[in-house]
Amino acid sequence: MNIFKTLLLISCLGLFFALPAAGHGDIGQPSSGAKQMAGAKGTFAFKPADWIAAKQTWWKDSDGVAPGVAGCHIGTDEHGVANGRMFGEACLPDGMLVESNPGKDVVHVHGNDTGHPDTFDCNAWCVGEGNTTGRCEVAKAPPCEQSARCVCR
Repeated sequence: MNIFKTLLLISCLGLFFALPAAGHGDIGQPSSGAKQMAGAKGTFAFKPADWIAAKQTWWKDSDGVAPGVAGCHIGTDEHGVANGRMFGEACLPDGMLVESNPGKDVVHVHGNDTGHPDTFDCNAWCVGEGNTTGRCEVAKAPPCEQSARCVCR
């Protein structure tokens, strides 16, 4: 395995180990894009696996607040030019979806390199969308190797 793949794997594993410890218990209000959506539980502070202390960073989201779509949060400069950093959405151990925000392709700042993604109860979101049931499922969202979304039945 080449060094790039090894580093990418370590970063992805770090993301999933960091999520439960990232303050998931300290839920804030849902983001403006999520607050009117069924299943929105609120936001929490999230530091990516490659967190840069005391640095303002810029990001854009590939899907906006769309629980049914697996998204990728892409690191950029202040003009939206990608810089190679990224992380996908995820399913938490309790089944909640971590859904990045704000809107699709909106370049936005993370103070102290810390984002505030939304959490969603996929079952409640799916029922609100007119389905019988739903759950969080791992999915691909290029350029992120791994992401997640709500899958409804």
